Amino acid sequence: MSTVPGLRSPYVKVGRLVYFGRMLDKIRLLAAGKLPADYQANLGKGFDSRCVSFLRVNYDELKARTLVGDLSDEQLLAWAEQRGGARTDEECEVWSGFMMKRGWRDEAAEILARRIKESAFEGKPIMTMFDYLDFDEGRDPVATRAWNN
Repeated sequence: MSTVPGLRSPYVKVGRLVYFGRMLDKIRLLAAGKLPADYQANLGKGFDSRCVSFLRVNYDELKARTLVGDLSDEQLLAWAEQRGGARTDEECEVWSGFMMKRGWRDEAAEILARRIKESAFEGKPIMTMFDYLDFDEGRDPVATRAWNN
């Protein structure tokens, strides 16, 4: 894949959560006709599904609320927390930590290894799925230490 203008790194946090903003970006980009076809089959699935499951909200409801266009990302997160119930700081820390490490020494490691090979990224310092997504989209999360931001 390549750089997708308007699609942020999965490492970027909205409030206390990684990935949430990226999911919102994909929703908005699809509605604007700017989301590449490669991304469309997985909307609401994979990491999107994990995120809405953690928040205990329905993906289609979040999508509809996002597309109304009157709420910021932080307000959309507050809306989700109001609907699904607030999460503690510790729960958010654990969930974000899990997401940032997905593919490192877990059952997704095989998938990550396959994607690295398919993309000819052998030799790049990719340890997680988030790293892979960033490198695949032209960002270098290792050089910027994206997980610390």
